[in-house]
Formats: sequence, C-alpha cells, structure tokens
Amino acid sequence: MADQPRNFGFGEDETMLRDSARKFFEDNYSADKLHRLVAHDSNIHRDNECVWNPDHWQQIVELGWPAVCVPESAGGIGMPLVAAVALAEEMGRAAFPSPLESTFCATFVLKACDTTSAGDALGAIAGGTATSLAILDKVAGWDFSNTDVMVKDGKLSGTSYYVQDARKAEQFVVSAKGEGGVGLYLVAAGADGLDIKPDSIIDLTRDQATLGFDNVDAIELAPPGAGVAAIELALPSILCILSADMVGAGEWLLQTTVEYAKTRVQFDRPIGFFQAIKHPLVNVMQAIDRARSLTYNAACAVDHEPDRALQFARMAKSEASDMAVFSSSRAVQFHGGIGFTWECYVHMFFKRQMHSQVLFGDGSYQRAQLADEVIGKAA
Repeated sequence: MADQPRNFGFGEDETMLRDSARKFFEDNYSADKLHRLVAHDSNIHRDNECVWNPDHWQQIVELGWPAVCVPESAGGIGMPLVAAVALAEEMGRAAFPSPLESTFCATFVLKACDTTSAGDALGAIAGGTATSLAILDKVAGWDFSNTDVMVKDGKLSGTSYYVQDARKAEQFVVSAKGEGGVGLYLVAAGADGLDIKPDSIIDLTRDQATLGFDNVDAIELAPPGAGVAAIELALPSILCILSADMVGAGEWLLQTTVEYAKTRVQFDRPIGFFQAIKHPLVNVMQAIDRARSLTYNAACAVDHEPDRALQFARMAKSEASDMAVFSSSRAVQFHGGIGFTWECYVHMFFKRQMHSQVLFGDGSYQRAQLADEVIGKAA
C-alpha cells in the first residue's frame, strides 16, 4: 500500500484547473445571474422545468472538464481524482446547473466496468457526451443488487428511479437484472421505448427523473453478475464528488452570511459583533474545514490507498452531509426575516445542500455503514 503524497497530490496542474474553474464561475455564475436563470419564477404551481445553459456545457467541454477523469487510453486527460474533486467544489460554490457531476459519477462506474464497450462510452464522455447513472430501485436503499429493470436478449424493461440530471443527459448507464445477476447497460437518451418522467424536487439547480424502459435496446457494459461490483468499486469516487459539492456550497453560504453579519446593524452594532452570531459561524467554518480535509484525503486514497478509500469516503460524506444541513440552517437563520424569502439567494444553495446530503446516503447512513465495516455487523 503506497503512502499518500503531500497535499493529497494536489499539484500545479490541479491548481490551474481549479483556478480556471473559479474564474469561469465568477464570470458566468454570480449569485444574481444564477437566481435569474433558475429562480425566475416563484410560482409554486410553475411548470416542472429543466433550467440550464447548454452553451456553457459546450464551453466546459472545450475546456476539457468532462475528460478530466477519463483515462488517456479512452481519449481523456487521466488526472487524479483530486482534480475532479476541486472542480466539484467550485461547482458547489457556484451551484452550477449542469450534468457534469452526474457525468463524473458515470465515468467512475464505466472505468470500473473495464470492457471494450465501456471504453467506447468513456471516449464519448471525453468528447462531451453528458451521461447519468440509472442504478436505483424505488426504495433507494443504496443496495445496488436491487433493481427494478430486467434485461432479456439485450433489451431492457422496467423502471429506474431517482436519475440525476436526466433531462440534460445524452446517455444512461443502467443497472438491470438478468439470469446471471445484475449487469450494466448503456442506453441513449432518445432510444425507442424510453420514457423520461421528471420528478418534482426542491433543488432548482438540478433535475431528477424516473426512467421507464419498454423493450429498449441497450449495449452491455458489464455482464450479468458483474454490475454490482463495478458500482461498488466506483462508490468511493462518487461519494468524494458529492462531498466536494457540499463543501463548495457550504463555503458560499458561510462567506455570504459573514458578509451580511458585517453589514446588518442591530442595537447600533453589526450583528456579527454578538456571540450568538459569530460563534456559530466559527462552528460552520470548522465543519467545512473538516469536511474538506476528509474529502481530499478520501480522493487521494482512491489513487494511492484503494483498500481504505471506501472507509475514508464514507467519513467524508458523513461529515459533509451534516455540514450541509448545519451551514444551510445557520445561513437562513442569520439572514433573519429575509433569509426565508424567495428573493434572498440563500435558498438556492440551501436546496442544493438538502438534495446533495441524501444522495447515496446521508450522514447517519454513512456512519452506520462505517460501524459495520470497521467494528463488524451485530450478530
């Protein structure tokens, strides 16, 4: 087992990638621009929209972001996971509406498949094909051996639930059960017999859908019996990406709330003067720092300590999920009366945090899994 490098292997190339991402988001996704894009209609009975800017997706494709974790052998850049984590953190800080994080998660699963067809799908991702995972049953208990999709003669039938960024994706990696067990299959978003039914979710910066398959043609990525192992091998990387997004969104909530506390005056003093405000904000800062450290440690472990990567990733997701709830609640509370309004930008990040913290299991779930893995399951 190799020791981790200094600074989690975050070197000059990763720094340049992070800085370029930060500049892109500063130019294109200030909070007011984001609000005009995704929160232009406060009507509770508004249509279920998928609001994003496809032109910006093309720009980040040209910048090479979807190819960051695609192996060079498949036409990608082949950077370490910490590079994608840095991008995810900046995406969270901007609450960027795009299929990039879903594409990252699909990339990790495709890499774990290690088949020719999966390599072809990775090549498509490197070229900018947005991809999402369709691997959950209705219960969403994070047991990947359970799926409500069946495969027979290369065709899929059934239903997959909680598919992220489904209306932005151009292809899906689908888990389906056959006679030999669960396999993974590639389905084009426009395939005959595929029905995409949008879900209503609170997160304005993402979309989610239920996919219905009616005898849909599919390409085998991992044979029956090998699908669960591929997903579980990719799981540490997926948890790291989600944790990084929450770290970035938490940082935005903290900095925005600090600035408000400096300018909002009550009892002839800025509210940040009072211990009831500044002490909890310090606690938020500490929670963010813990989550960030754990996330980069886990990402580095994926490349350098794979035997411990899942344990570290669960620790990161546990801390980040709890921090997401804490940072969101403090931001709304400390913005006072305006914190609960649609016009206050906090709600966009609050809702993104609430959605992120439950994906692939919240903090309580991760700690329960850690207890089973580290201490052992109860007899």
